[in-house]
Amino acid sequence: MKKILFASLLGVAIAAGAAVVKTDPAKTSVSAVFKQMNVPVESKFKKYAIALDYDAAKPDASKATVEVETASLDMGDPEYNKEITKKEWFNSAQFPKATFVSSSIKSAGAGKLNVTGKLTIKGKVTDVTFPVTIKTEGGKQVFDGAVPIKRLTYNIGEGEWKDTSMVADEVTIKFHVVSQ
Repeated sequence: MKKILFASLLGVAIAAGAAVVKTDPAKTSVSAVFKQMNVPVESKFKKYAIALDYDAAKPDASKATVEVETASLDMGDPEYNKEITKKEWFNSAQFPKATFVSSSIKSAGAGKLNVTGKLTIKGKVTDVTFPVTIKTEGGKQVFDGAVPIKRLTYNIGEGEWKDTSMVADEVTIKFHVVSQ
């Protein structure tokens, strides 16, 4: 699926004359940061596909699509990893992927972009806007950003888990994308 999505997006990008950024999976990461019992926790997703179509000379023509497999969140414990796939949390059987599709990418000057798009988690679609920083390290482009969300907006943590005293409502989805 990852290769099919990338190949189809690559074909669209080439037809449009855009510059597809091939990401380095060993250096790229997507994670969720939240507080559990007021203690900060950062957990990484192990499986995701990122299609980035970026031209520094024409950032407004850029596009980004991200698909994250919800069952791939590594909480550091096999029991927790199994728990988050259940209906009360990600309901990964019914909603195996969370997605982001950009609708607008605008230059904010000085190596920064403002990105807007649709974030879909557990079937709930919302509009999000967030900043992205771009820099060059060792001849590779590096894109860093963070998307703050409220987990209850997406019904992540149903039933007894709606109580935000155990797991905070505020979650930040962080990403670090490195080109090859």
